[in-house]
Amino acid sequence: MAKVGTPRISGGAVRDWLLKREPEDLDVEVFDVSWENLMAVLRGLGKVNEVGKAFGVARLRVGPGEIDFSLPRLESKTDPGHKGFVVRSEKSLDLKQAAARRDFTVNSMAYDWKDGVVCDPFDGKKDLDSRILRHTSEAFAEDPLRVLRGFQFCSRFHLTATEETIRLCRSIRNAYHELPVERVWMEWEKWATHSSRPSLGLKFLKETGWITHFPELNDLIDCPQDPEWHPEGDVFTHTGHCLDAMVGQEDYLKADKSGRLVLMFATLAHDFGKPSTTVRKEKNGTLRWVSPGHDRAGMPLAESFLRSIGASPKKLIPPVRALVSCHMAAIQIRKKPSRAQVRRLARKLHPGSLTELFALIRADQAGRPPLSPEPSRGLLELQAVAGEESLASQAPKPIVLGRHLLKKGLEPGPRFKTILDELFERQLDGEFSSLEEAQPFIDRVCDDAVGP
Repeated sequence: MAKVGTPRISGGAVRDWLLKREPEDLDVEVFDVSWENLMAVLRGLGKVNEVGKAFGVARLRVGPGEIDFSLPRLESKTDPGHKGFVVRSEKSLDLKQAAARRDFTVNSMAYDWKDGVVCDPFDGKKDLDSRILRHTSEAFAEDPLRVLRGFQFCSRFHLTATEETIRLCRSIRNAYHELPVERVWMEWEKWATHSSRPSLGLKFLKETGWITHFPELNDLIDCPQDPEWHPEGDVFTHTGHCLDAMVGQEDYLKADKSGRLVLMFATLAHDFGKPSTTVRKEKNGTLRWVSPGHDRAGMPLAESFLRSIGASPKKLIPPVRALVSCHMAAIQIRKKPSRAQVRRLARKLHPGSLTELFALIRADQAGRPPLSPEPSRGLLELQAVAGEESLASQAPKPIVLGRHLLKKGLEPGPRFKTILDELFERQLDGEFSSLEEAQPFIDRVCDDAVGP
């Protein structure tokens, strides 16, 4: 029988287990065994894919799940960038040598299930208990992607980086442009879908200087706000509070991956327009900071930011743009909104939804401590009317379609769209709510179009 070696669960799975979280991936590092013997053992357990044979990595499929098995490895930096490494497996490496290549101490632990002990050569458990993010070794600086991993780790696990780690990250700030945008997006995606304290990640970007690679975010720092409405401070501080409020909302917690992405990036970008619109203006004899039109100004900035980090433009950018443009709705509608106003708001939001907008407004209003996080009267009234109209999750759709005009004998032509738009406006105004009620309007516009 092939020699099994000494297998240990390693990396993030150990960290997650200690935090009493469900691990996303399971990695097993096997010491004191050859690649051939490891493959012989794994093939006796299930289907094996030698995904990284050159690096000593194989993937075992067991039932619906997969487990990555690897030999201990050494890495040597040869070229710039995230992939500029020569990696070789070394079955004779000891645990500390193998763990030294990992990015942070909280990821450098291993679990020996045979002896039932956590192997922790770099005191990762102590750092995890203290919520400290610390690089494992100076080799950290060889891979700039590790900085963005640190960004999302801070947000996911409530970690604060040591000053030494911050200095090291700052020293490789210019290496950001070596990273492929696909890898940049992977880290931002994890931040948006798994964070429990997203503001800590933004703080990490600011402290390390990496926030300068995201100018839409960087410009929020020191952008002033009126202290009566925003006693919490500048727009950057406000945005962090809003993000922390968002991840605590039921709408976010129950959302699927795509829903979480929309909610988080809309919250992140909702005030991107403030730096370019904020001015000091006299109101009632007092100079106040105001940001007129920042909702509209933020739309193209939200898009430029998302494109710069590799987000999917088709699925994510349109709803985020729409939500940013409408996030002031609870203030702009100054009295109880009519049903027509809410219908039009829902239509303007598409492909975003009123449910997402209400979650964004709640987060925005909760991001101003020590002011009350309770929803404003304007928001409650919007929600009430939306509930009456059943518009919270879906925008109104036109009742009258082109085929209905064709049935009336109207020939297709340039006026078709104009007629359909006019009828849809009447529908939004509440002049009809069914095809039967729409018939007199259809007859009238078709008669006008045909003429005497």
